[in-house]
Amino acid sequence: MRCLRYITVAFALLLSSCMRWEYGEQEQFNMLGEGVFITNEGNFTYGGASLSYYQPQTKHLENEVFYRANAMKLGDVAQSMVVRNGVGWVVVNNSHVLFAIDVETFREVGRITDLPSPRYICFASDDKAYISQIDSDRIIIVNPKTFEITGEIVCPMSTPYRTGSTEQMVIVGDYLFVTCWSYQKRILKIDTRTDEVVDYVDIGVQPKSIVADKNGKLWVVSDGGYEGNVIGYEAATLFCIDPTTLAVERRFELGLNSSGNATRTASRLKINDEGDTLYWIDGGVWRMAIDAEHLPVEPFIAPIVGASRSLYYALGVAPDTEEIYVGDALDYQQRSVIYRYSAEGKLLDTFTAGVIAGDFCWK
Repeated sequence: MRCLRYITVAFALLLSSCMRWEYGEQEQFNMLGEGVFITNEGNFTYGGASLSYYQPQTKHLENEVFYRANAMKLGDVAQSMVVRNGVGWVVVNNSHVLFAIDVETFREVGRITDLPSPRYICFASDDKAYISQIDSDRIIIVNPKTFEITGEIVCPMSTPYRTGSTEQMVIVGDYLFVTCWSYQKRILKIDTRTDEVVDYVDIGVQPKSIVADKNGKLWVVSDGGYEGNVIGYEAATLFCIDPTTLAVERRFELGLNSSGNATRTASRLKINDEGDTLYWIDGGVWRMAIDAEHLPVEPFIAPIVGASRSLYYALGVAPDTEEIYVGDALDYQQRSVIYRYSAEGKLLDTFTAGVIAGDFCWK
């Protein structure tokens, strides 16, 4: 199994390193005003990642905007995106690159390359950011102004399986909090002034998503693993954690699915701009106030059941309107369907993005 894994990784690296990015003709864009980017992962090793852009006021949609603006494909697996100071930072996992683009023209303004397996970027300041890695025990430190790697943080893992994993991140005060997801159980606390791991806590199996509420409390959802998982299999769980002590203050078990042989698909934990309401995907879209004493009894937005059952994969909450965007990955082969809902749960629009829409990012 270990040899197979190394061969698979080597093959993926070969594909990504040989990927032909440069082709096509550049188009001119000038997208002023508010809008939302959708990162479309594409299938792993197929180089089909893409970027879509949607303007909610006019319901105007543009697909493949990175390719059309830059005359080159985005790469393999567009994992996530963050907008800061008029620049969009697109993390492309299996191409080991982070692209910086102008958010109005979609043109590349810089890139950071040679990243092991990037997943998410989190900014400490204009000249310092952290990039997590799915297949490494290291967080990469970069200078966004110069597009240079300036250091790394070696992170203590909770289990010896794989090579480690750092996933989503959030900053509260002077500290960076990191979930260690793939075959791990740990939340890390890193001092952003020294870039040292100062504390950690082991919680549920495979903690993935993390947000901070208006009180500075951390909320984490773990997916619970799967039957036969070497580090355990348990109910997917929502945790509330004190950022000072890392003590678990509240715990909500989301349970197992009806088949009993896999956890429910708890993922994509989000919080509204006010910091008082949580959202996550678990079949449907669930919503809960941070001061709630019990889990809601039914989803806020139920899965759509028709010719084929929906597969909700992506989730976003608009920062000003609290409108909810849900990406349906369908069969992971077709282009994803995006549903836009009002804050009250009314369907406002439906449109089609790229293959496996995975993340939403507002400007």
